[in-house]
Amino acid sequence: MTPADRPREPNPAEEAVLEATEGLSREELRAWLADAAKLWLAHDGLWFRAVEESRGMDEAIRRDEEAMAAWTVIEARRIKDRLGLPSEGGLDALEKALRARLYALLNRQEVRREGDRLIFTMKTCRVQDARNRRGLPPFPCRSVGILEYAGFARTIDPRLEVRCRHCPPDPTPEGEWCSWEFVLARGGTKQEGAAPPP
Repeated sequence: MTPADRPREPNPAEEAVLEATEGLSREELRAWLADAAKLWLAHDGLWFRAVEESRGMDEAIRRDEEAMAAWTVIEARRIKDRLGLPSEGGLDALEKALRARLYALLNRQEVRREGDRLIFTMKTCRVQDARNRRGLPPFPCRSVGILEYAGFARTIDPRLEVRCRHCPPDPTPEGEWCSWEFVLARGGTKQEGAAPPP
C-alpha cells in the first residue's frame, strides 16, 4: 500500500479552511487564493531581501537561482497533474499551465501566440513594484527567470525551449517587466537563452 492509497486522517487545520471557504462566491474564493499567493510571495521577498542585505545582491541571486531551479519543477508538476495535461502537450499545454501559476493571481500577464511561438509577458510584477516603492533598483532577475521558465516549460513538455526577449537588468519597454518566448525544439538545436534541463 502506497501513502496515496492509505485513508487520510482528519486534519483539523484543513477542515477549518474548508469550513471557512464553504459557500464563498467565485470572486470571494479568487480573493482568498490571491491573498494566499501574496503571503507566499511575501515570504519569498523577505527571504531574498535578508540575503541581499547580509550577503549582497550577487549571493542573493545565486541562492535564488538554486531555489528556483527546484521550485519551478515542483510547481509545474503539480499544475500538470491538477490540469491533467499530457506529457507532450506542446505550447497548448504550456499556455494552460502558465495561466494556472500562483503568479497569475498576483501579476497582470499576457500570453499570446505568434505563429509557432508562445509569448509570455509580465505586464506588472509585485516584486519589482515593491522594490520601486522602497527606492531600490530593479531586481536583475534575468538569470533566475531563464532557469525558472526553462525548468517550468520542460517539465510541462521536455521538447519546449525558452528565449528571454527582455528582463531586468535589460532595458524593458514601458508597461512590461519581462517577456519570454517559447518554441518546440527542432532537431535538437538549442534556442538562445535556453537553460539546461533541471
